[in-house]
Amino acid sequence: MGTPLPSEFATRRRLELFDSIVDLFLAEGFVQFTLDEMAGRLRCSKSTLYTLADSKEQLVRSATVHFFRRATDEVEARIAPVDGARKRIVGYLDAVGAALAPASDRFMTDLNAFAPAREVYERNTRMAAERVQELIDEGVAAGEFRSVHAAFAADLTATVMARIQQRGVRTTTGLDDADAYRELAAILTSGIGK
Repeated sequence: MGTPLPSEFATRRRLELFDSIVDLFLAEGFVQFTLDEMAGRLRCSKSTLYTLADSKEQLVRSATVHFFRRATDEVEARIAPVDGARKRIVGYLDAVGAALAPASDRFMTDLNAFAPAREVYERNTRMAAERVQELIDEGVAAGEFRSVHAAFAADLTATVMARIQQRGVRTTTGLDDADAYRELAAILTSGIGK
């Protein structure tokens, strides 16, 4: 393996910075931070942050995109080796819960209050529901599930996922996110099972 090319280093450094920004935001939210404070916490210059985005708002949106892209990759990697539609749905929703577990209440509050980041979050929730619909369709085609209206099941899943991520389920039931996703998977797969 030789020395990385400059563009490889720049790309790797950029990903490392976004990972660090995401970890900071997940733990503490983002509304209260100025770019100067972020640079200090990340041990980089403010000009380095400006190489990632032209403003704090754009940086927050880009970091949110990075978080969901990273989470999607982690979720798909966890279910790739799993066989059977029921196990894949349970694994998928469990992995979603695990990927979102580091998100603090402060982060979720900030995310819901900031329209550009909220739009990213809502788009990813729709994409997750579509993925659940694909998994249901696979299970129906394989004869593992009864014939169901997969789009309705996916819509139901998306609605519950949004309530979990907005902390509504935690407030009304006391379930943490991971347990809520497990319950959703159990109810969903039991409801569509043969």
